[in-house]
Amino acid sequence: MSANVSTNRVYRLHLDDGASVVGKVSSYGSYFLFYEDHDRLNRCARLLEGTRFSGMLAEVWRCADGRIFTWYDQKMWAVFYDDVPRREHLPRVLSVAQVHNLGREIAEFHLACTDLAPQIPAGSKTVKSDAIHLLDLLESPFAPRNFELPPESIGVLWKHTHRFLERLIEVGYDEWPKIPVLIDWNLGNFSVATEPDGGFRLFSRWDYDWFRIEPRVLDFYFLSRVSSKTGDRTRFTYGPHTLVEPTFLEFLRSYRQVFPMTDEEVMFLPEVYRFFILNYVVREGARFFRPDLCAQFRSDAVRTYLPALDSLDASPLRSTA
Repeated sequence: MSANVSTNRVYRLHLDDGASVVGKVSSYGSYFLFYEDHDRLNRCARLLEGTRFSGMLAEVWRCADGRIFTWYDQKMWAVFYDDVPRREHLPRVLSVAQVHNLGREIAEFHLACTDLAPQIPAGSKTVKSDAIHLLDLLESPFAPRNFELPPESIGVLWKHTHRFLERLIEVGYDEWPKIPVLIDWNLGNFSVATEPDGGFRLFSRWDYDWFRIEPRVLDFYFLSRVSSKTGDRTRFTYGPHTLVEPTFLEFLRSYRQVFPMTDEEVMFLPEVYRFFILNYVVREGARFFRPDLCAQFRSDAVRTYLPALDSLDASPLRSTA
């Protein structure tokens, strides 16, 4: 079932009793962080039972003692999920009414996750620890070799990483409420159920590679791509322009009517994009993307993505209050 852009492999297994289960296999990074993420994810899925989002997230299979079940041989590891049912996919380009609908749905989902967040332990990794780790890697004399980039490109990445860490201090990021966030929202990993009035509700979500316990703002860059007329789930390129497109501004207006956001949170959204590029494209690109895509994206990060952020006028975000 894999999209064949990631280093992970996902399979649908058909069992003798006619049921099916989804298995995800990985061999990059840390098994222990992999286990932790899926433990937190499963707690979230179970705590959503009894809410309007019951059954939306696939539960991870568990052992008899309640712990999640994983297969692990110190070189490779796997986890198994229930195969969640799927309904309709949203069209590649959403109408304004659909953008408003999606904004309200995501706000309701974030509210539900905010309610259950106190019952889920914090994660070992944080946005800050990831950025500090990247800064250390970029300061190594071996950074050009390790990232396969020239020294001047390493300097650009260091500047942006340092600036991101400064922004965390300036906004008091450590004090912001932390909730389960799924980050990689795209039109291929969630389905909706159509309502009698022609609207829709979130029905199911799969693919949890970038699950975290962090402030809700981390979800918004990919949501800007979903609600954008230029974002396209089949084109694997990233730019910050979707954050200020009129359709995403409409998304934010609808979201904020259901779950208010401070202007400081909204104006932090360009930093969410910066973190995505620095962490998932640069620092962990080899984990998430095929080698050819990883090399391409790292080069694009220096030549295109981060310079575009430097020139982005984020002031339209303030108009969404």
